[in-house]
Amino acid sequence: MTDTVEPKAGERATFTSFEESTAEEWAIIAPQLEITQSFVAERVIGLLGDLKTDHGGFPIDRLEHSLQTATRAERDGRDDEYVLCALLHDIGDTLSPFNHPDIAAGILKPFVSEANHFMVKNHGTFQGYYFWHYLGMDRDAREKFRDSPYFDYTEEFCAKYDQTAFDPDYKSNPLEHYEPLIREALHGR
Repeated sequence: MTDTVEPKAGERATFTSFEESTAEEWAIIAPQLEITQSFVAERVIGLLGDLKTDHGGFPIDRLEHSLQTATRAERDGRDDEYVLCALLHDIGDTLSPFNHPDIAAGILKPFVSEANHFMVKNHGTFQGYYFWHYLGMDRDAREKFRDSPYFDYTEEFCAKYDQTAFDPDYKSNPLEHYEPLIREALHGR
């Protein structure tokens, strides 16, 4: 059995390529993953807050859309994991509008079920059913997922929570209401 040596505070590897790296250097790096993961919840909360600065032409800003989606799901009795997915589904809107579902899905994948991951990753295509035809796009693009066991699940998310969450008069829960959920869910594996 080999002895495990704890890295010293601030200790860093010295390689300049992975090919040159050593087991000892990876023993320094590997524990840092938990430290980095410990920052994720606060970074996600910050990114959600940043959504307040962009309305994208919609009746409400992107943060309010996310809050409405989560609040509607929560008030409908959905579990915490589903509510978290509803809250974060558009977190990538201001980072990468054309593939924002992939950003949210990437953040959530280690922490959610396969069904919820599929829902978040593909909600953009399913949401297109409601408006893509106005943009000269195929509103039925979601049909390519018809054989998925999560088709109806994702269709329902968009119908009940996502596409209805643009109401300036709706009273959403504030972001602070969801901060404990975010912190609990994204703490690490």
